[in-house]
Amino acid sequence: MTAAAVCILLTTGLLAFLWRVRPDPADLAPHRSQLDRLLERRDTIYENLRDLRFEYRAGKFSEEDYERTRQALEREAAMVLAEIERLTQSPASVTTRQKGR
Repeated sequence: MTAAAVCILLTTGLLAFLWRVRPDPADLAPHRSQLDRLLERRDTIYENLRDLRFEYRAGKFSEEDYERTRQALEREAAMVLAEIERLTQSPASVTTRQKGR
């Protein structure tokens, strides 16, 4: 095969792949509210705290690093929860996020 034929086949394959792959509609939704973004950030922070605790117990972090990172994540979580509460005018602990929204 010539180099030109190989380039054409690779380009065609790449274009076919890109045409078939569809982005997640939630990522493209312009209507995604600030509350949705805050709830997603809250969930991410909680997940990071769980991962941090697991990795600390596994010995991957020193106590000093663990405490510093934990405190930073908790401060960020408090700010996010306060903003959620401000937006919803209700306690953030009651707010739940359903999958698929």
